Amino acid sequence: MTQHRSGGESESVGPFPGGESERGANRGYDSWRVLRIMSEFVDGFETLEGMPPAVTVFGSARTDQDDEMYTAAREVGAALANAGLTVITGGGPGIMEAANRGAFEVGGRSVGLNIVLPMEQEPNAYQTDELVFEYFFVRKVMLVKYAKAFVIFPGGFGTLDEFFEAMTLMQTLKARPLPIILFGSSFWAEPVRWIREVMYERFGTVSESDLSLFHLVDTTDEAMKLVRRALDGTYQTTLPSVIGTAARETGEGTRRGVHPRRATHNGLPGSARSMPKKS
Repeated sequence: MTQHRSGGESESVGPFPGGESERGANRGYDSWRVLRIMSEFVDGFETLEGMPPAVTVFGSARTDQDDEMYTAAREVGAALANAGLTVITGGGPGIMEAANRGAFEVGGRSVGLNIVLPMEQEPNAYQTDELVFEYFFVRKVMLVKYAKAFVIFPGGFGTLDEFFEAMTLMQTLKARPLPIILFGSSFWAEPVRWIREVMYERFGTVSESDLSLFHLVDTTDEAMKLVRRALDGTYQTTLPSVIGTAARETGEGTRRGVHPRRATHNGLPGSARSMPKKS
């Protein structure tokens, strides 16, 4: 069962670590932490690289089994598995469980990328392959790297973070465009309206082409049509294309890109700028 902090409990802030005595005691510890991070990458790559093409499903850990979105995610998981695709989720309850369950019940590959948390995360029972991560950023790489599409159900802050993470990678052309499928217009209509009316029309903080990155659907058939377009190479957005060495994919699944050039000021490199003198 999903655990939640009760309303009567609170967590105090501070005192903050990092005093001189603590820094001395832990000096060098962060450097050794790299080995733990590296081991998580190695485990993830070795587990996932040989699997059939995958679709990652995101959504709330708090969705009950009698919720219509749970039923829909279960149907999507089964449809993906029946199409020969691996289903990847965050491995927890709710929507994640539903998608894993749908794939598991039809004999498909059902992957859960679990995360160690103080509360809430509990692995579901419908995983053919299970990984556990200490670090969110390593887990995010695995959730994105092997996906051919993303199906995103209603969720909380974590789901929104995953949605905007995928959007950012594609908007910046760091990752090749893949379908971002927002399942459930009753939930997603308002966030999408805010993106269009506030971010695009009012403030101009996103471009019109960015709005082609996501798609609202309400049925498994709609979602699968977009997934099939990604698989057969007919999926397109209005983003500009990337060619040459900048388009080469790196080991973590993103594009190589172009190294930034240092800005200049008065003919001097940015790092060599002098501050104006006080009068």
